[in-house]
This record gives sequence, structure tokens and C-alpha cells, in this order.
Amino acid sequence: MSQLLSEQIPTQKGTYLLQMVCDEPTVISVGKLGSVYLKAGFYHYCGSALGPGGLKARLGHHLKRSTNPHWHLDYLRQYLSVRSIWWTTDPLRRECEWAALLTGWRSASTPIQGFGASDCTCRSHLVYLPYSPSLSTFRKRWRTKVPEGRVGRLFLQ
Repeated sequence: MSQLLSEQIPTQKGTYLLQMVCDEPTVISVGKLGSVYLKAGFYHYCGSALGPGGLKARLGHHLKRSTNPHWHLDYLRQYLSVRSIWWTTDPLRRECEWAALLTGWRSASTPIQGFGASDCTCRSHLVYLPYSPSLSTFRKRWRTKVPEGRVGRLFLQ
């Protein structure tokens, strides 16, 4: 992770969303989930960073392309580039709520059942949209659930 990115990502614990782009349809292998077809468009992974190093440590890992994949996202990152990162420094685990919020958007789908959701009952923490959603709309929808909820953003592309 570059020094500039490192300075912009907080060290606090929180929830994050990686917005990734798939430029053309492809088939990839995602560990035990097997082969998966990806349509062109935007993929949004919702996760939490509640361990040591918080958001900076977890996002630092996810921004590198892993040569030895551990998490489902490590497999996906080998093929997709990160366009932006959204986060909140709320210390509560909110990735299930964020994924559910995005799933309610027009044309949203959860393309890989169980992706990133092995420790909860969610269908998936990966949400596909054929378009890039508006952060301001996401913030408005999030604040109807958590009025004090703040969401930061960092553009990478």
C-alpha cells in the first residue's frame, strides 16, 4: 500500500466496502466455492476490520493481490481491480447490514452464494451492480438505519 493510501485509511476498527470493477465477463476459481462466472460491472464486497490494526491493516491486505489466497476476496482480487473504498469507524460489525442495504438497490444481485459470509447467515457479502452506486445515496439510506453513521471514501481509480 502506498504511503498516500496508508495515511488516508484510519487505524480504527470498522466496516468497509471495496468497490471493484470487472471489465469483461470471465470465469474464475474461488477456493472451495469453485468456478464462478463474473459479469462485467461493479462488485461490492462488505467486510469488517475488528482485529489488530483495524481498517488500515485489513484494507492493506486486500489492496495487495495475494499469491497465497486465504479469504474468498483474495481469489477475486486476482482478477478485479479496486475502484474505491468506503468505510465507517463504527466499532460494531456492520458488514451484514451494508450487504443487505446494497442488495436492495435496483438491479442488484448476490452472484456467489456464501462469499465472505462463512461466519454469518447472510446469502453473501458480495453484491453485484451493473452500475456504480452513488455514495451520497448510500449514506442517506445508511443514516435511516444509523442516524449518526458516517461513511468515508477513498477513490483509487
